[in-house]
This record gives sequence, structure tokens and C-alpha cells, in this order.
Amino acid sequence: MSPTRLSTVVLDARDAHELAGFYLRLLGYVVRAEEPDWVLIGPPDGGTGLSFQTEPEYVPPVWPTRNPGEQQMMLHLDIEVDDLEGEAERAVREGATLHAHQPQDDVRVLLDPSGHPFCLWRPEQEE
Repeated sequence: MSPTRLSTVVLDARDAHELAGFYLRLLGYVVRAEEPDWVLIGPPDGGTGLSFQTEPEYVPPVWPTRNPGEQQMMLHLDIEVDDLEGEAERAVREGATLHAHQPQDDVRVLLDPSGHPFCLWRPEQEE
């Protein structure tokens, strides 16, 4: 076994606590730790967490890429769901925005309240 392990992924935002609140509601996670400009959340039963850091100079990413020199998406979260349309609607009610560009039928691309793209996707249904 490796002596290292991934513990969290950190997303910058103008307001770490606001963005953490969105993902707490969306994912059903719990707060594991918090400071004035940083929050760590994760699954209630353990596992890799998700952190948010306040960055006063935060610039939302652009996806899909349009113009050289604009802030580009550097990563995105893929979130598996059973009910794609229902969960996309719930994400919008929680504060996400459905992106105009939807490249696949089994994926919904949304933007979180800080503008980070994330994907809801469903596994292929067995016939």
C-alpha cells in the first residue's frame, strides 16, 4: 500500500462557506473542518473530501474554451446519479445553473454558484 493518499480536492471561490453549503446540500456531505476562509466537507461515513478556499481574486472558469487568455476550466467534478433529470432540477433549485452547452445525452453540465462546471451523469441503463 502506498504511504500517500488523496484526502481532498480544493476549489477556490469568492466565498468558501457559501460554496461549501451548496455542495453540502447537493451531496449530503457533512462539515469535517472549517476556518474563516476554508471549509472541508466529506461523506458522513468517511472517504475523500472536498474543500473550499476563499480567494478574493477568484475568477470563474470558462467552459467550453472560447477565447485564449480567459480563465480556463482546470478540473470538474463528475457526480453519478440514478435520475439525471430529477437531480439536475434539484441542483438548479440548490443554486446551480444548467449550462447552455450539453455535449452528451447521459450527462448534464451545470455550473455551481461560483461558476465551476460539474457534471451529473448516469450509468448506461441495462436493457
